[in-house]
Order: sequence, then C-alpha cells, then structure tokens
Amino acid sequence: MRLSISTRYAIWSLRRHLRRTILAVLGIGLGSAICLFIIAFVKGEGMMMLKAAAESGAGHLRVVPARWPEVRENDLRLVDWRDVAQTVRAVKGITLVTPHARTEGLLAFGTRVAGVEILGVDPNTEQDTNRLVREIPEGRYLAAGELGTTVIGRTLAERLDVELDDSLMVTVADRHGEMSSAMLRIVGIAETGSEDLDAIICHVNLEDVESLTGRDGAADLTAMVENPKHLKRMVAQLGDQLSDDYAVVTWEEIMPELASGVKVDETWTRLIVSIVMIVVFLGIMSAQLAAVLERRREFAVLSALGMKSGRMIRIMVAEGIILGLFGSVLGLIFGMPATYYVATHGIDFSSMYGDADLSVSNILFDPVFKGDFGWWLIPLAFELALLATVLSSLYPAWFAIRTDPAAALRVDN
Repeated sequence: MRLSISTRYAIWSLRRHLRRTILAVLGIGLGSAICLFIIAFVKGEGMMMLKAAAESGAGHLRVVPARWPEVRENDLRLVDWRDVAQTVRAVKGITLVTPHARTEGLLAFGTRVAGVEILGVDPNTEQDTNRLVREIPEGRYLAAGELGTTVIGRTLAERLDVELDDSLMVTVADRHGEMSSAMLRIVGIAETGSEDLDAIICHVNLEDVESLTGRDGAADLTAMVENPKHLKRMVAQLGDQLSDDYAVVTWEEIMPELASGVKVDETWTRLIVSIVMIVVFLGIMSAQLAAVLERRREFAVLSALGMKSGRMIRIMVAEGIILGLFGSVLGLIFGMPATYYVATHGIDFSSMYGDADLSVSNILFDPVFKGDFGWWLIPLAFELALLATVLSSLYPAWFAIRTDPAAALRVDN
C-alpha cells in the first residue's frame, strides 16, 4: 500500500530528528504504561471489593419484601419465598441462592450476656455463599434439620467464656413483642481473623428463627452471580418476573458506603490518569512546537509553492499519530508485564496493616490486592497514546498555518 505524501513527509521529518523522536516515544510509552497500571490495579481493586462484599454474606443481589429498601426492618418476610427462590435460580447467570432471616437477640451463659444479630440460614447453601463460615476451625457447621444448634464467632465465644457443646440461652422479641427464649447448643466456632467479625457471627437454622420470632419464612433471598457485569440485566429480568410484593436490590444498595468507596477510587484514578496524560500531552506539544519553529522557513517555502493549510495540518497530525502508535506499543511493552504480575501475584499490604483487621462494615478483605488483566488493555493503550499525540499536534499545526511565509523567509535570511 502506497503511503500518502503527508505521511511520507511526516516520517521523513521524524527521522531527521531521531533523538528527539526517540525521547518523545519513550515519554509517551512511559506515560501510557503508568496509566495502564493504575487503571488495571484500581479496576481489580474494585472487583476484589465487590467479591469480598458478596462473599461476606451480602451477595451480589437480593430479593427482599417491597418495603425493605425504605425501612430495612428485620421483621419483614417474603411471601411464598420457596417459589420465589425457584424463579431466582432459573435466571441465567445466577449460580447460588440462599435464604436468610435476621433477628436481634441476647445470648447468655451464666452471668455473661452478649447482644448479637442472629442469622437464620439454610445450612445446605450458606457456606457456599458466605466465606466467613466456609471454614470452621473448631467443631463443624450447622446441619439441615438439626434444630437448637448454633455456630458462633471466636470473639463471641471468648466473651461468653464458652466452648463446644455448651448451651446458650437465647432471648428475642417475638412478633407480638413478648420475650421468647430457647437453648442453643454450640456445634462450631468460626474464626475469620478479624475480632470485629468474630464478635457478630451467630448462625442458626432458619427454622429456629421462625420458632423464636413467630414469623414464618425468609426475610430475603441472597444470590451469587457468575459475572457481576450482568447484574443490571438480571435485576431487570427479575423485576419483570416478580410481583410488586418483592424488590430486587444489588450490593450497591445493600452496602452504599462500600459502593461510594469504589466510586471514590474510580474518581481518583481518572484524576491521576488525567494528570499523567496532561504531562505527556504538554511534553509532546512542546516538542512538536519546537519542531515547527525550527522548520518555519521550510513551511514558508511549502506554503509559497501552493501547499494548502489542510495538508500542513495533516502532516502535523500524521507525525502525532506515528508517535502515538510507537508510544502505545512501547507502553504495552512496559506496562503489560507489571500489570500481569499484579493481576496474578497481587500486592501484599499485610505488612502495612500489621495486626489490624482487614474488615470494614462487616466485610472481610484479603490483604493481597490484585489488579485486572485482559485484552482490553491493548485498545486502551492505543486510545490513551493516540489521543494525547493527536491533540498535542493541533496547536503546532495551527501555529504552522498561521505563519506568514514572507515574514518567515525574511527572518531566516
């Protein structure tokens, strides 16, 4: 394929000042690599936060009573929750569905008392959706149909000074406001590594919560999905299939403070990337402008010979595109290995946090933060580099076409 005159002239101009061209390409490549690394890391951090929230019991989405988003009360219950669960499981992309019911209560052992939120669960599915109780280091998890048993956290067990097979007195307020009590035998003690989380874990069978509160059924259906990117589609599909007695909420509505944190990180990422690209942009523009000033007589002669302004602009833009193409390739060479390493090995922040708990809002985070990695990095590298180089070529091109040929020739002479 034969190159246009503008492109050939742009290549010749860049080869004339090879050292400046190489430095410009290096600057573009390093800037693009830094941007790729930051974007990939923050994107992976957001996915990690979403995964941590979902696997800490919140799920990716929930089906709740219609009034729950407004009042968020534990005494609300789903109508025909088993039928609703079948509907949710039938949605493409949803992998797991588990019911929950919550109630505030007091646990007592002798003279020691602790207030907790008691979580009624389905033992067959809870461990698959909740990483806090996935491993039980002491004892075991609940068994389906085994009523009058509980699994509590390590911190809670220490506060109550209890161990396996001890029986706790649990007291809650039932649907009529009366005190309801029962004995719960400890069959397992969970340990997450976070004292705060271990102080609030108290799981019982869903049937035990029904018996204690006098409220039948589940308060919500928590679902895990295969790909969180399709959450909007699933929410819309469930909204069409379910009646007005139900509402479908995502993890962002369940945990708005965490969603706000993710958005803040994304905003800071855009700001940092913008600053880096502006620095690259100004560096390229200054280099291009210097090249224009050095070639004023040359542009004056071309203009005097009849070269149109449009072609002069195309020459400058072509130079920017060539620099951008080489810079983006160099950015991929610099950025891809670092991005891949962080995506596979991660960055371990455990030494920074020391003995501090990596838990926020009842969510357990891993100390190793991993970035994202994929083919999407390639077009992004070209987009960032070409956008910076093309835009930075516009002002030098405008300056070139505004130069008066007679004045340029007179000054040079």
